[in-house]
Amino acid sequence: MADLPADSLQLAQREHPVLDHVSVGITNIDRSRRFYDAALRPLGLVRTVDFGNGRGSDYGAAPGSLGVEFTITSEAEVKTPIPGAHLCFRAPARQAVDAFYAAALAGGGRDDGAPGLRPQYHDHYYCAFVLDPDGHRIEAVCHAPESPTIHAAG
Repeated sequence: MADLPADSLQLAQREHPVLDHVSVGITNIDRSRRFYDAALRPLGLVRTVDFGNGRGSDYGAAPGSLGVEFTITSEAEVKTPIPGAHLCFRAPARQAVDAFYAAALAGGGRDDGAPGLRPQYHDHYYCAFVLDPDGHRIEAVCHAPESPTIHAAG
């Protein structure tokens, strides 16, 4: 991409997400699969691949290696919390944030911030935080307003 003109590079950057996928280590594959299967489904992500011998799983919205957005890998030891670190998944609507939160708690997660507006980020920042079974901080966020902003004529 370094050989592209500047305006082409800017367009390419807008059309492609910065991150391809994210991976976290977990200590109990069955427990974590139950948690992430439940928590990520309301956000449109499903388990697409299980690695052999219980080594991990991929999650995404489409099958195949190009559809992978999130991976869990089985590790002998996981150190959490990692100060300042969390994973944030984008939700299509506020109802999806609510469903993520409920499913995450039912799937073995712990509350780390109930669904609601966080105006300290911006007026429409609606999110929820949970801790996964290994203590990773996971967030779901919706940036969309509930109704359009009305601008005065003039």
